[in-house]
Amino acid sequence: MPDLEPLGIKGVEALHFYVNDLDRMRSFMVDQLDFEEFGHSSSDLEARGKQRSLGFRAGECTVLASMPLGLGGRASRFLAKHPDGVGTIVFEVEDIDRCFALLAEREATFINDIQRFEDDGGTLAYFSITTAFGNTTMRFVERKGYTSLFPGFEHYSEPKGGKNKFGFSTVDHITSNFETMKPALLWMEHVLGFKRYWDVEFHTNDVALDQGRGSGLRSIVMHDPHSGVKFANNEPWRPFFKKSQINVFAEDHRGDGIQHVAMIVPDIIGAVRGMRTTGMSFMPTPGAYYDNMPNRLEAIGVKKIDEDIEVLRDLGILVDGEKDHAYMLQIFTDELATQFKSKDGGPFFFEVIQRKGDRGFGAGNFRALFESIERVQESEGRI
Repeated sequence: MPDLEPLGIKGVEALHFYVNDLDRMRSFMVDQLDFEEFGHSSSDLEARGKQRSLGFRAGECTVLASMPLGLGGRASRFLAKHPDGVGTIVFEVEDIDRCFALLAEREATFINDIQRFEDDGGTLAYFSITTAFGNTTMRFVERKGYTSLFPGFEHYSEPKGGKNKFGFSTVDHITSNFETMKPALLWMEHVLGFKRYWDVEFHTNDVALDQGRGSGLRSIVMHDPHSGVKFANNEPWRPFFKKSQINVFAEDHRGDGIQHVAMIVPDIIGAVRGMRTTGMSFMPTPGAYYDNMPNRLEAIGVKKIDEDIEVLRDLGILVDGEKDHAYMLQIFTDELATQFKSKDGGPFFFEVIQRKGDRGFGAGNFRALFESIERVQESEGRI
């Protein structure tokens, strides 16, 4: 199809989580990830919205977490269907009227018309739409000097808690899992105007046709060429659909949804060392991954890396790349259910990533990640 006019997305402004325990989420964001807590919902907003919210920020990564106050609010409706998870993705846009008109022309499903507000700093306008990402919605926001995160949200005079000592800067990409992803891909293409960026399909090394076990996936990354916003999308790959860890995610999350969000840091070794001291747990990587790393890097054309492989092994950091000295380093936290020691924490996790010239996603690391998830699921008796 011909290229669609871009929506004018500037970037991911915030991720809105709906959570069962706001204090638990606050501890995770502030004490473990070292985000600052910068504000909260007003009492009037809580009464009207039937939920209590806290805002957390590190660099340009903003997380809003909301907990139900009784029944009837958005948080309670989301959590009636799912465990803790991302219920809304917020984008900042250049021109709200133009964005609305383009989405209306493409027959997006609107939750509301454009809402407009003013404060001492300026104006704010936004609207929301439903998506093909399960019960996750999208909000588009235009800011012109408006100082608050949104109407009814009160900023502290001084932020509380974290200082972003790990150096989180921006959201690199958002990853979603689907039991069938083609409708979502078509929706992103025909409604959002996104383009295909990267794709891979594989089975984990544990696939054994004669034993009837294994896990596979197909992944296609879509991006907005205008802003660079990227969405990685996964679905199970035959032959063992029900045993695929993508399908297990759908069972744990009780539907399609956001699996993880990747955030960029400038020094992943220092960040992971620091996070481990806060009690953060990460998905395990087998020793064989590091034993084979020199041969694997040579095979994919990465001639050298700056880091000591034994340091990476000790910390569980993965490496992938494409050629020459362009590569990336990444690691994945344990799921929130594991972090919180409670199933209602859900299967969402964060990725920490440092890019050193490579802009891709690393097929080798995709395999390592999903093998790691599969091992955890097997150890817990979920597959």
